[in-house]
Amino acid sequence: MNPYEHIQLQAYEANMQLPQLGLVLFTFGNVSAADRNKGVFAIKPSGVPYNELSPSKMVIVDFDGKVVEGKLRPSSDTLTHAVLYKHWENIGGIVHTHSTYATAWAQSLRDIPIYGTTHADHTTCDIPCAPPMDDEMIRGDYEYQTGFQIMQALEQRKLSYEEIEMILVGNHAPFTWGTTPQKAVYNSAVLESIAQMAYITESIKADALRLKDSLIKKHFERKHGPDSYYGQ
Repeated sequence: MNPYEHIQLQAYEANMQLPQLGLVLFTFGNVSAADRNKGVFAIKPSGVPYNELSPSKMVIVDFDGKVVEGKLRPSSDTLTHAVLYKHWENIGGIVHTHSTYATAWAQSLRDIPIYGTTHADHTTCDIPCAPPMDDEMIRGDYEYQTGFQIMQALEQRKLSYEEIEMILVGNHAPFTWGTTPQKAVYNSAVLESIAQMAYITESIKADALRLKDSLIKKHFERKHGPDSYYGQ
């Protein structure tokens, strides 16, 4: 019996959502699914087209980034995932894409301002853009350091990974996470939509005003607050 079959299936299904949602081109993205009890995660193999994937091709890796099971090489972003799983105890899935609009904001080194209620439904702050990695980190173990680049960006802004589940890595692209792989994919799709709407907003009105605090509070709390009433 395969002890990792459940997370391989989760990772496979989540990865297959990326092209369906228009979040990846060719092989430019990956999703991982963690099993906290076993201290491992399943992740997409590197450079394999989505139409050639299967659950059994998902590579099993521990939280130190070492391959536990699998014949294929894991995603080149594996060490970034490993760092985040090791330091953030309450996440079960991570997504990395190069989706068009979110990546454009990352390349512009800009946070995504909170302009509307769609944004406020998911977080009460601007989507942060981590500053570019310094040269010493780049020369080191690049993918491993990317995990710390993400964590440091949130720490510097006094944000919790449970408070905001998405970030732009400066000059690079977005990462999202969640308690499950499905939630991480949802966050990736939401981030891309928010990024697109913010871009269009600024193209219509360059000095558009940020959403006022009362509306931010209202829209976030009606979905996530103690007296939330959105949904069934």
